[in-house]
Amino acid sequence: MDILYLMILCSVSLAAIFLVVFIVYARKGQFEDDESPAVRILFDDEKIKENDETGDKNKDEKEIGENNKIEKNSE
Repeated sequence: MDILYLMILCSVSLAAIFLVVFIVYARKGQFEDDESPAVRILFDDEKIKENDETGDKNKDEKEIGENNKIEKNSE
């Protein structure tokens, strides 16, 4: 029976610690912007577009990986 009291005390203490940490970070603004990280992947990055436009056009032919070599030879 003593172990039950110890387990209850430990779980309540751990829950209280998590609650305090959550409150501290909520006040610091950690959870303010909850929509843009999920939508950020949908928007194009301008820096990547510029690199693609100025990059080497024959890059795909020059850099063929091992899997592509096998597939190309098997055809």
